[in-house]
Amino acid sequence: MVPEGSPVELDLRLEAVMEGVLVTGSATAGLVGECVRCLEPIKDEMSARFQELFVYDDHDHDPDEDDETSQLEKDLLDLEPVLRDAVVLALPFQPLCQEDCPGLCVECGARLADDPDHGHDAAIDPRWAGLTKLVQDED
Repeated sequence: MVPEGSPVELDLRLEAVMEGVLVTGSATAGLVGECVRCLEPIKDEMSARFQELFVYDDHDHDPDEDDETSQLEKDLLDLEPVLRDAVVLALPFQPLCQEDCPGLCVECGARLADDPDHGHDAAIDPRWAGLTKLVQDED
């Protein structure tokens, strides 16, 4: 996620077209989160590209008719919804600390990247567990 209040760098191009103003650009922001496999903290940077047409304010236009159209309000345009949508879509669905992160041990929760040779003895079937008490001497 992008932390609240963190700086976002914008590179914008505004073009006047017949219908309004075409905004093309990119946003770069820092990300923080946790690896989905091992829960280690992640700090990364992401970039999102976007393009949106802001149409001129039409006095005959019914605002309830089309909610998908971005409107200019006098000479101002609101980039927040467009920017938010572009950044959310560019976020990684399952962030990883590294591409080949092995994750956590399913039995004890140990981080496998710290101990690659981590292992456990074979589990004993609970139906036969009582027989472990009957150990014979091998003389």
